[in-house]
Amino acid sequence: MPADPVPTLPPLTGPPPPGSRTVRTDDGIDLHVEVDEGWAGDDAAEVTVVLSHGFTARLAEWELQREALRGRARLVLWDQRGHGRSAVTPLPDATIDRTGRDLGQVLDAVAPSGPVVLAGHSMGGMSVMALARQRPELFGDRVVGVFLLATSAGGLVETGVLGRVVKVIRWLRLLPLYLRAIQLVAPALERFRWRGSPFGRWFTRRLLFGRDDADPARVRLVQQLLEETPYPVTAAFYATFLDHDESAALEVLGRVPVTVVAATHDRLTPVAHGRRIAEETGAELVVVPGAGHSVNLTRTAIVDRAFLDLLDRVDTRAQQAG
Repeated sequence: MPADPVPTLPPLTGPPPPGSRTVRTDDGIDLHVEVDEGWAGDDAAEVTVVLSHGFTARLAEWELQREALRGRARLVLWDQRGHGRSAVTPLPDATIDRTGRDLGQVLDAVAPSGPVVLAGHSMGGMSVMALARQRPELFGDRVVGVFLLATSAGGLVETGVLGRVVKVIRWLRLLPLYLRAIQLVAPALERFRWRGSPFGRWFTRRLLFGRDDADPARVRLVQQLLEETPYPVTAAFYATFLDHDESAALEVLGRVPVTVVAATHDRLTPVAHGRRIAEETGAELVVVPGAGHSVNLTRTAIVDRAFLDLLDRVDTRAQQAG
């Protein structure tokens, strides 16, 4: 079986690519949105797929899925606030709650009518769940399917070394000081940051890849992608993951076809988190053995097939309802 291709990421600098738009949020943040130019169908009649990327990445992480889905649906991709080409966010608004509202406003601006399938990787999946909690009336009517990839509904820091550290800090009532210290030191770290370093590759390999999916080309690609996001943005969003809990959204997601993809060696959003989402939403669960958090870039054929299968289920449901 041939290996999955390694994508070439479009550059972050230079003129925005064709199909680019700007969506201004209700708090004045300009979000970069791309509507895929490969679609030639009827925008009002056919399904729109809206893809939300992960933490410290940008919409280019969906490049391979973009190729697989092109021609099957109208594609909308966007950079979450503070990421990619989108504007930097004020510190208090670097939250999953806010990115959920952003996603809703992208949906309103770029896909105001017709059926929509929402897809999210990691933090992008959390944004989808936040939207489901905030605007449940969309799900089952406008939103007709959800694709969740290597994500979590909450409880990310309840276990492991980081979980124990955070529990101690909370017990000592030092959490606000701890978070503020991270935010204060981030600009200095960014000033002296060494992008492309061997340590950065080791760190990327350790956290974002699994047992047998870390070939050097993909590790370098993911390292490049993540290192584009400045440390102050990383530090600003860090706090939101400590309290992330979108359990209330799972009942809402259960109204529509859902596919959850989880990787057995994902250290950031362990496979148990995917299983929980699938159990509580009645989702189709796809577990990818040996893979890590960057499963969409390393097990592309499996992820693409799961995504296309979800679109088939959405089509079948629409035909039955019609």
